[in-house]
Amino acid sequence: MSSAHKQKSVFVGSFVHSKSLEVLEVLHDLAVFVDEKGVIVAIEEHCDKQQALQVIAPKLGWTIGDVSVRVAAPGQFFFPGFIDTHIHAPQYPNVGIFGKTTLLDWLNTYTFPMESSLSSISKAKRVYTRCIQRTLSHGTTTASYYATISVPSTNLLSDLCLTLGQRAFIGRCCMDSLAPDYYRDESAATSIADTKATMDHIAKIDPTNALITPIITPRFAPACTRELMHGLGALQKETGFPVQTHISENKNEVKLVKEMFPGFESYTHVYDGHGLLTPKTILAHAVHLTEAEVDLIKAREGKISHCPCSNSAITSGTAKVRMMLNKGLDIGLGTDVSGGYSPSILEAVRQASLVSRHVAMEGDDDSKLSIEEVLYLGTKGGAKVVGLEDKIGSFGLGMEWDAQLIGLGNVPVDVDQDGIEEESPVDIFGWENWEERIAKWVFNGDDRNTLAVWVKGRLVHERK
Repeated sequence: MSSAHKQKSVFVGSFVHSKSLEVLEVLHDLAVFVDEKGVIVAIEEHCDKQQALQVIAPKLGWTIGDVSVRVAAPGQFFFPGFIDTHIHAPQYPNVGIFGKTTLLDWLNTYTFPMESSLSSISKAKRVYTRCIQRTLSHGTTTASYYATISVPSTNLLSDLCLTLGQRAFIGRCCMDSLAPDYYRDESAATSIADTKATMDHIAKIDPTNALITPIITPRFAPACTRELMHGLGALQKETGFPVQTHISENKNEVKLVKEMFPGFESYTHVYDGHGLLTPKTILAHAVHLTEAEVDLIKAREGKISHCPCSNSAITSGTAKVRMMLNKGLDIGLGTDVSGGYSPSILEAVRQASLVSRHVAMEGDDDSKLSIEEVLYLGTKGGAKVVGLEDKIGSFGLGMEWDAQLIGLGNVPVDVDQDGIEEESPVDIFGWENWEERIAKWVFNGDDRNTLAVWVKGRLVHERK
């Protein structure tokens, strides 16, 4: 890593973040002080750059010459980094490629061939590097990644995330059943041994899991024997590391699970019966859960990754997010690249809003999610899902500086001026209040609005 991220920093200007599911807080003329470890050590209201450097910094024992300063221009704002709670790094080359398929044939047609090809380290490096760079450019500071079944390839993904500065949960994909002969684990025992090998590698490169954390990753119940799932459940209990998997994404998948595991009441009970439904478990999709399953997940304190782009793209269904929120479940957003067509959590934010409206059109108007709620899911909600709500997802003393600087485009007052003043897909005329500006960003914005991105205080992306 570069030494630049070890410098003390001050960030001055407007800040926007979720205080709760319903409340999005907008603060102006704020100065946030971040130490060389990337931790917020002071927050001052009504403070400009001069006051920050000449009054507050000395009180912290900081020497002005050792402090970097970033001031948000008028109309710009600092926002927490996005948290992608479900993304398949090896599938990145396939974004937007799904044809007319649904889940199970999509896996065989597009997914397994691409993933298996990344046993080539040179190809994996090319794919993973671009995936990390692209997600960082969209403001994703934390990602929960599925890798492949290959140990070297999974280790490479860990190395690259650490080098490029993205906070990541890295999971070697475990699958010893219902997968092509050319792409499956030899046995439950080899799958568990290989998973431990990736854990050992992460322990060597990031001993305190400051940035990179292993995550136990049974692909989904149909791809795992009972022996493997029991073994992974025991491994979770032994190590305390989190778990990620898929659940109830597609009706045919749910039917398949019922056929393969006839002794279990539901898909959720399959995971619960194998020790894989824990407070550290991330369940992706959750489209077709019954109310009894939601209650069981709540009782076990499991977490949900809502993947609206993917659920629409490969025709899986519309997840009932409001119902799950009302039941008290912790929910974040996932891009589910490449079932999802975009590596952007901002795209997932707006699609979460639109999908909730489709649910509402089915007869439940209360299902609609507000701008405040979908932005919460992309930040603070995601932080809860990955177990880091005490470190990331919002701004506060003791939190780590995982943030992005957002800039919107100002439409020139002189209507005769040629061209577009700023390269931004969001046009601000100046009369919009902040609630309206943020709504325009949610529904019109993209990576061109993400001017800079920091993880743990380190600048990891900047738009030139």
